[in-house]
Amino acid sequence: DWSAWPGGGGGFQGAVEMCNNNGACRKLSGGAMCPSYRVTRNEKDLTRGRANTLRLALSGQLGPDALTADETWEALELCVGCKACKRECPTGVDMAKMKIEIAAARVKAKGLSLHDRLVAWLPRYAPVAAALPWAFNLRNHLPGLAALLEGPTGFSRARQLPAWRGRPPRFPESEGPSNAKTVILFGDTFSSYFEPENLTAARRVLLAGGYRVLSPRPCDGSRRPLCCGRTFLTAGVVDQAHVEARRLLAAYLPLIREGAVIVGLEPSCLLTLRDELTVLLPGEDSRMIADSAFLLEEFLAREKPKLLLKPLARKALLHGHCHQKAFNAMGTVKDTLAMIPHLDLEIPETSCCGMAGAFGYATKTRGVSLQMAEQDLLPAVRQCDEETLLIADGTSCRHQIFDGSGRQALHVARILEMALAETDPVG
Repeated sequence: DWSAWPGGGGGFQGAVEMCNNNGACRKLSGGAMCPSYRVTRNEKDLTRGRANTLRLALSGQLGPDALTADETWEALELCVGCKACKRECPTGVDMAKMKIEIAAARVKAKGLSLHDRLVAWLPRYAPVAAALPWAFNLRNHLPGLAALLEGPTGFSRARQLPAWRGRPPRFPESEGPSNAKTVILFGDTFSSYFEPENLTAARRVLLAGGYRVLSPRPCDGSRRPLCCGRTFLTAGVVDQAHVEARRLLAAYLPLIREGAVIVGLEPSCLLTLRDELTVLLPGEDSRMIADSAFLLEEFLAREKPKLLLKPLARKALLHGHCHQKAFNAMGTVKDTLAMIPHLDLEIPETSCCGMAGAFGYATKTRGVSLQMAEQDLLPAVRQCDEETLLIADGTSCRHQIFDGSGRQALHVARILEMALAETDPVG
C-alpha cells in the first residue's frame, strides 16, 4: 500500500519522486548508504540512479512494460535492501520497498526462478529439512555436489549454506511468573532452524529478568513456527507474505491486546513487523503489532531489568545489522551490553556486511557481496585478537564474518547468557 507516501503524483510514483537527486547516496565513507555503489562506483547501482531508472520507466520513456524489463531489474539487482537510504537520505527514499514492488511485478510477468523459489519458500520446506538435516546438509559436505547444484539452484559453489540443525526447540507455551510483564519470544525461521541456541539464550535471559515468556502456537494447528514473510518479500512473492502476516496476526493479536509485547532476535525479521507489515496489511491490527515489537536489546534497554550479570573482562567488537541502523537501534545494543561489567566494547564504522540474506550466496552476486564486506567489516575483524568477542545480531552478518575470516560472531543474547553463566560458549 503506497497511499501514505508523499511526493508528486502520490502512491508508488510519489515514493520514487521523493528522490530529488541531492546525491547524498554517493558518499564513500560514514553511515551505510549505499553499499553497492561503494563497490561498483556505478551511478546505476546508486539509490539516485535506481530512482531515476524507475522515474523513466514510470513516465514511459523506457518503452512499454519497462518496470518489469530486465534492464530495469539490472539497476535494482545489487540493492541489498539495507534500508540505509530510508534513514540516511535527506528525503527518506525507501529503495528497499521499491525493489520489493518491482520484484513482485516481475514475478507476475515472468514467474520465479528455482533460486528465488528456494529463497522464498524456505519457511515452508524448513520442517522437512529439519526432519532430514543430514540429507539437506549433504550439499556442504559431499565433494562436487555444490558445484553440480550451482547451475540449477544459483547458489555459489564457493559458499557453504547455513547448516540445518534439526527440529526447532519446543518451548512451553508459557513460562515464568504469571503476574509478571508478558513477553512473546518471536522465534523467526532463521533462529529456529539454524541457530536455536540464540532462542534458548534469549529465553534464559528474559526469564532471569523476571518476565513471563510466551511461545504461542499457530492458530492453524500446524507445528511450523510463525513467520514474518521476509523471504517471500525478498523474492517478490507478496501474496504468500500476506499469508504469513495474517497467520502471525491471528496468533499474536489477542495476546497484544492483553498487554504482551513481542521480542525478537533477527533484525530483518523483527523489524519487518515494524515496517513492511504495516503496508502489507494496513490498519489498526498491524499498527498494534508494530508498536509492540522490539528487538531483544531494545526491550532490555527500555525495561532495565535487574539482571545479575557477572563481569566479562574481554574486548568486544560489535557490528550492527543494517536494519538496526536504519531504525536507530544501535544505541540500545550499546546500552544493553553496558549492563555487563568490564566488557570493553568497540563499535567500528561499518557499512553493510554484504551477505544480505541470500544475496551473498548467489552465484551472480557473491563477488560483490565479499567486496562489500572487505570495505570495512572484515578488515576490522582481522585486526582483533583471538580473545576479542565478535558480536553481530544478524544471521547474515555472522555467516559473512565466518566465511570471510573464519571467526565466529555471537548474537547479543549469547553474550548476555555468558554473563549469566559460568560457561563460555566461544571456548
